[in-house]
Parts: sequence; structure tokens; C-alpha cells
Amino acid sequence: MRVAADALARGLHIDFAERMDATNLKHAAELLGIAPADIVKTLVVKHKDGTFLFALIPGDRQISWPKLRDIVGVNKLSLPDASVALAATGYPRGAITPLGSTTPWPVYADSHMTGKRVSLGAGDPGYSAFVDADALLATLGATVADITEPLVDH
Repeated sequence: MRVAADALARGLHIDFAERMDATNLKHAAELLGIAPADIVKTLVVKHKDGTFLFALIPGDRQISWPKLRDIVGVNKLSLPDASVALAATGYPRGAITPLGSTTPWPVYADSHMTGKRVSLGAGDPGYSAFVDADALLATLGATVADITEPLVDH
């Protein structure tokens, strides 16, 4: 598993748990025994120049495009389709993580995820990875900033 090998190479302690299929974020959090805010979504974001970045977003929040564009220093970013995200990272949607990505894209993490243990994609749709957020962000050299807004229920 590329995630485990990358974590080991970084000296990062990670725990893996088998993940049941969930119907939504709240259900996923219940299955994992954590709060929705402690599930971190890894989004692959495309620059207009064709490169990518990872945006790490707490489950109870959504990306704020103006904030992220400002931090990155560009005027256009987009979410690629699933096949492009797979080609950019080597991971399918729902399992994407910066750890073990086939290309080490820059990481931008929302400041609301710091100071706690979080769950994120483990590279395999059947598993979740649990890690100390601050240790993860330090080993990834992540840019940590407020890049989100509260999730709006529809």
C-alpha cells in the first residue's frame, strides 16, 4: 500500500481501519466513531496551467474558491473529473490522499483541521487512514490557511 510506505518514509504514524459503505457524511462519521468535522476530504484541484494541488477540507466545511485562489495566488482553479484526478494522483475518488500520490502535488490544508486526530482517504476505497493532523501537515509541508466556509445543507 503506497500510503503506508510513504507514511513510514516520513516517520508518520498512521492507523488504518476498514471502511463500510456510508450513505452520507454523518453516516460515515458514525461508522468511524468520530465527528463529521474529523473526516478530512482530499480534493484534487487543477490550475489553469495544467498542474494540480491537494486541498484538505474538514467534512463539515466546503472549499471557498475565493479564499483558495487568493492563497494560491491565481485567478482560476477547478475540480477535474474523476479520470483526471485518478491520472494525477493514482487514486480513485473517495480514496484520494496526498500520501503516496504518484505525483507529490503541493498541499493546501484548511486551518480548521489542525490540533486533532483526523480520518482521511487511505488510497483504497475500503479503508480510512487515521493520523494526527498537525504531524501530517508538517510532513507534507502543507500551506495551512482558512480556505473553507461552513457546509451549506441543501
